[in-house]
Amino acid sequence: MTDQQLEALCTEARTLIAEIVLFLRQQIDTVQKRDIKVKSRNSLVSYVDKEAERQLVAGLQAILPGSVFLTEEETIAQQGGRWRWIVDPLDGTTNFLHGLPCYSIAVALQQNEKTVLGIVHEVAQDEQFYASRGRGAFCNDRSIQVSSTPNLADSLIATGFPYYDFSRIDDYLALFRTLMTSTRGIRRFGSAAVDLAYVACGRFDAFFEHSLHPWDVAAGAFLVKEAGGQVADFSGSGNYLHGREIVAASNALWPAFLTEVQHYLSGPTSV
Repeated sequence: MTDQQLEALCTEARTLIAEIVLFLRQQIDTVQKRDIKVKSRNSLVSYVDKEAERQLVAGLQAILPGSVFLTEEETIAQQGGRWRWIVDPLDGTTNFLHGLPCYSIAVALQQNEKTVLGIVHEVAQDEQFYASRGRGAFCNDRSIQVSSTPNLADSLIATGFPYYDFSRIDDYLALFRTLMTSTRGIRRFGSAAVDLAYVACGRFDAFFEHSLHPWDVAAGAFLVKEAGGQVADFSGSGNYLHGREIVAASNALWPAFLTEVQHYLSGPTSV
């Protein structure tokens, strides 16, 4: 598939996702407690997640026949293949169910296990971040780039607080202490996909988190790269998609920020 064909595919996927965003908006404040299920500790799901995923899968199959899927809610068989969509139908489910505004749809496409397309649509602000291979990154048709902040003292950092895997809690708290006293602040919005999109457009200078899944980070990580930033696991290598840990930052801040993350989080767990 040429870059031009991939860009056209991205446009079709963006249109589909915008339609499903309307479905999510229609469900705000309609979910009852009886509709919420607990998948695992502090991991919630409702019919909204599952129905949004079904609609995404059906639409993406029509856009790219023969493609396979890796999805959060497993409404379709999980397979590997030449063309594979990685789908999170509602990243930030807990925010959605509690009436908080930060949640998104995140979709990435891989060709032979290499991401070539990424879309993150933040629902409350109606901002659609997207990129296809070699075309740069955009938000609502505006070109975006990572920040040029060169030092930690002027940076704003995003993260996700551990909510079920506390094996690194002491190391995390030690890193928080360092970042609290050496940056402009730390933010936790509750959607890793949005955090990464905000790094891509320069709102955040860097992001880190552990215990994430491919559908949480695939689209957003691709956005960061296409916007000129860096992405890795805590050791600095490329296993951030399946390695359950990720750090992302602008090129300007990358050396200093990665050094701090590695100092606290690249070694053995603390408990």
